[in-house]
Amino acid sequence: MSAYKATVRWQRGDGETFTDHRYHRSHQWLFDGGAVVPASSSPQVVSVPMSDTAGVDPEEAFVASLSSCHMLWFLDLAARAGFVVQAYVDEAQGTLARDAAGRLAMTVVVLRPRVRFVAGGAPTAEQHAALHHRAHEQCFIANSVRTDVRCEPEMD
Repeated sequence: MSAYKATVRWQRGDGETFTDHRYHRSHQWLFDGGAVVPASSSPQVVSVPMSDTAGVDPEEAFVASLSSCHMLWFLDLAARAGFVVQAYVDEAQGTLARDAAGRLAMTVVVLRPRVRFVAGGAPTAEQHAALHHRAHEQCFIANSVRTDVRCEPEMD
């Protein structure tokens, strides 16, 4: 078993009453390797200026973690199969909507990986789809959520 840690840090600003809900949502995510990520609530959920559009919001981070996990598994599986990936770009998108219980939830995340392989070493379309299918099955994050995570891969 492995354990992972992230520290989330927020502090009330000078002059913010707090109980009137007019407090800033900017905060930081700190990770054990030293990375510090500016974060905030989504401006689609809490309007500016209480949200900071420059910060990563939890919804974006959720989509990015699913995309990143899928990519890392895909790269591993492609390398094991002998395919050389030159570039990988995923413009993933999550949809926040009401679930069956009427609660707001990230109901669908669509991964749209566009993969470029080294000339002459690309898999067939079927092999490419199979690599993505296997990557999806292996992704720890996708295996951990109720969200419908879909993958619509392309090759350059």
